[in-house]
Amino acid sequence: MRLRSGVFAASCLLVEALGVALFLRGFFPVPVRSLPRREARGDPPAEPAPPGPGMRSNWTKIPPPLFKKVVIVLIDALRDDFVFGSKGKQFMPYTTQVVEKGTSYSFIAEAKPPTVTMPRIKALMTGSIPGFIDVIVNLNSPALLDDNLIWQAKAAGKRIIFYGDDTWVKLFPKHFVEYDGTTSFFVSDFTEVDNNVTRHLDRVLKREDWDLLILHYLGLDHIGHMTGPNSPLVGPKLHEMDNILKKIHISLLSKEEASLPNLLVVCGDHGMSETGSHGGSSEGEVHTPLLFISSAFEKRSGPLTQPELVQQTDLASTLAVGLGLPISRNSVGNLILPVVGGKTMREQLRFVHLNGFQLSRLLQQNTPAYEKDPGYEHFKKAEKSHGNWIKLYLEGNNSEILLNLGKKVLKQYLEALKTLSSSLSKQVAQYDMYSMMVGTVIIMEVLLLLLLSVPKALSSQAEFEVPLSPPLFSLLFYLMCLMLCAVHVIVCTSAESLCYFCSMSWLTAAGVMMLISALMCGILSAIAKTFENSRLPLKNPVVSSSSWSEIDVLILAGTIGHVLSLGASSFIEEEHQTWYFLINTLCLVLCQELCRNNFLLKECDPQCGTTVKQNVDSIGEASECKNIDIPAAESSKLGKATSSADFIKGSDKWISLASPWIILICCRLLRSLNQTGVQWAHRPDFGHWLTSSEHKPELSFLAAVSLLTIFFLVQRRCSLVSKIAMALGLLGVYSYRAAIGNVIFPWQRDSKDISKGITEARFVYVFVLGIVFTGTKDLLKSQVISTDSSVKSTGLWEVYSGLVLLAALLFRPHNLPVLVFCLLIQTMMTKYIWRPLKSDAAQITIMHYWFGQAFFYFQGNSNGIATVDVSAGFVGLESYVEIPAIFLTAFATYAGPLLWAIHLLCYLSSEVSRNSAAVGHGCFCYALMRSIPVAIYIVLVTGLRYHLFIWSVFSPKLLYEGVHVFITAAICLFFTAMDQNYSQKVQDRK
Repeated sequence: MRLRSGVFAASCLLVEALGVALFLRGFFPVPVRSLPRREARGDPPAEPAPPGPGMRSNWTKIPPPLFKKVVIVLIDALRDDFVFGSKGKQFMPYTTQVVEKGTSYSFIAEAKPPTVTMPRIKALMTGSIPGFIDVIVNLNSPALLDDNLIWQAKAAGKRIIFYGDDTWVKLFPKHFVEYDGTTSFFVSDFTEVDNNVTRHLDRVLKREDWDLLILHYLGLDHIGHMTGPNSPLVGPKLHEMDNILKKIHISLLSKEEASLPNLLVVCGDHGMSETGSHGGSSEGEVHTPLLFISSAFEKRSGPLTQPELVQQTDLASTLAVGLGLPISRNSVGNLILPVVGGKTMREQLRFVHLNGFQLSRLLQQNTPAYEKDPGYEHFKKAEKSHGNWIKLYLEGNNSEILLNLGKKVLKQYLEALKTLSSSLSKQVAQYDMYSMMVGTVIIMEVLLLLLLSVPKALSSQAEFEVPLSPPLFSLLFYLMCLMLCAVHVIVCTSAESLCYFCSMSWLTAAGVMMLISALMCGILSAIAKTFENSRLPLKNPVVSSSSWSEIDVLILAGTIGHVLSLGASSFIEEEHQTWYFLINTLCLVLCQELCRNNFLLKECDPQCGTTVKQNVDSIGEASECKNIDIPAAESSKLGKATSSADFIKGSDKWISLASPWIILICCRLLRSLNQTGVQWAHRPDFGHWLTSSEHKPELSFLAAVSLLTIFFLVQRRCSLVSKIAMALGLLGVYSYRAAIGNVIFPWQRDSKDISKGITEARFVYVFVLGIVFTGTKDLLKSQVISTDSSVKSTGLWEVYSGLVLLAALLFRPHNLPVLVFCLLIQTMMTKYIWRPLKSDAAQITIMHYWFGQAFFYFQGNSNGIATVDVSAGFVGLESYVEIPAIFLTAFATYAGPLLWAIHLLCYLSSEVSRNSAAVGHGCFCYALMRSIPVAIYIVLVTGLRYHLFIWSVFSPKLLYEGVHVFITAAICLFFTAMDQNYSQKVQDRK
């Protein structure tokens, strides 16, 4: 079966996407320690038995509750410095007073990445560390089946009321006697989302028919996503939260009885980065305040000390003890001792013993050699000392010896709890190695097939014979299928833990095994054909000889160097530096090529012309004598010398020579716009300066100039209707940003009248759809009706223009210069570099890929989840709609690579002088450039799966790589659809 390069590349990427999805499902499994809730209850352990005959403790039940009513106020994205720093003193005076002089205990709770809402709620209520894949299912939270505090409270007859983020309602369905959920994803809403919670407070606080009240406020998180932690909106929101906490605290104090006090817990699910987002592991994202306020505690006195650091998972164990409930079986948290410090020594020892017993039992279930674990040994030692203390206590010994021994036992327990928790935290999840290996095999087979197909795929015809029938009907194919199916049966019947690939239907699994076998047979067939061709004699040595230019060497060295750098966590954290270095080096090499073509070759024109003519003639003769595909790159390289002295004349020559240096200046300016990565992300940059409230006029001027420049750079190849639509659309972009308060019009005095900008954003969407529709109409006309290539070229450019307008709408105002420089660099390279140098399609494709990667980081993105701008997914939406929100967020995140890829298609399709197979070459090279790093990275991640930074560094990068593969597969499908005139030209040639 004969296939074009583009069709073959797109098919390979679709298969690779299947392998990546299977690998991701195995690498990010559901945590293995989850036990069904029906099995989560059991008889609590008794106190340790005292040594000696006849003595036995009579305390065998769960201790009674310490608090009558508990109110949990969770303020989304509440950083620790918002309470304990200068902002807390300025905007939260009541909370600060309670922290410094009131009856409270203050802590800094450390959250584990990923720092997004749904996994953090799980951690707070179960005490366990959720799997990293929860960052994806965060968008559609399923019901929580693990043993958790909410379920234990409901089973014990507690009446729970909830108001706030509807993620709780999805995680704990039918657990609340009363609730009112609000969507957490509509990030442009700062006020209504909190007013929907507060409006219930006065009524609920007067009632007595509840035991646990949970309030989840989202406004602060939304402000962070839209405007950052230094926004002027943060202060008023903190003051609003302070008034709410004051109201709740006063109400709880007024209703307290002599028997049991009430408890107010104030916490955050995660923090906020310096850009206002979250999901990563920076200090601002993982450190949140944790306050326990109750009249049961002693009033603070003396100087205020730095709050103690605890784990976020410790809250579940502490609240379980406070409410008189069993500690969740899957909890890895420790009891926060100061909260129960006012109780008797026997009660305190009972509490920590229950916590230690639960942790040691969890360790037994997950570690075969648990008896050798230091934490387990410490716990058994503390338990023995506890038995001795109980013996003295039951004998009626009230001396100081009993008190000192109790303190010693308590210290032993706390050390054991800390060690047990640390051991369990290192076993977050168990990898599904079988699914990972199957996915890796598919990915590596696709990569090998692409690499073996390079000579034919990049030939002048860009078409080759795929040996599909022989492998499918060969004995080797059936033997491999049988062998793989046998392995599948053995693995799935002997696997102790649940395997995702084993849970598939046998028909689906057999289909995957047949796919693996077919790919392997195809690889062996391609290798055999390569050896067969290598033994055939060449009639002309010119055909086999190929000279490598400096650009080719750089491309090869850069690709290999980048792939090797993925094995180091520091290089992944600062990957933007790699791409900045590569494109800077590329600009210098291009400058050298331009100088050589303009000056050095000019002196030897007569000789070069004669030599080149002879080479071209000899290659033509060889191709006639023997059926060998000659790469289009060869003829273009040989033709460079003949025309290098004539193609640039006048001022264009000097503009061409200056172009690489201008591009270098543009890249340097873009680097100053957004600090990204990890090491220097906290440093101020030009973007922070522009987004500060006092520089709004400067930001407005820059946004207006950027939008005007975008129009002039894009409109030159659009139809008149599209030009008008583009102008009105860009005006709508500025109006939208003015409506939400990012920029101002010259006649505006202030920006108090802030709205959500729904109307303005939808106004822009109409023009985006109109421009894309106009381009699609021209593309369909060029596909169905045989017209000249200009119709297709115009259609592609209009689709590209519509995407540029969409990017301008979704980008934050300070990022509009990124879009301007993207268009400017593309224009300069098209006119003054690629055309004069007559670069072949493969070189141009790889340059597009490199610049696309660099612009991904120029946008302010990184390999951390915190830099994903989720606010882009809600532009123009009144409420959360899943599919549009996901699409808009993905487009805004990968706008750089997407725009460069579509520009590549526009350029290759518009060059009439280029080989008709150029689009196929471009599609194949783009697929290959994406396949190489993702295949090698998956192998590296598998080997480094127990690395210290696997969850904070390698896992987020893996998610980015996976999504990028899916997007590239869609791009290659679009390339293939646009490569329709290839077959016609080949037939005409024949």
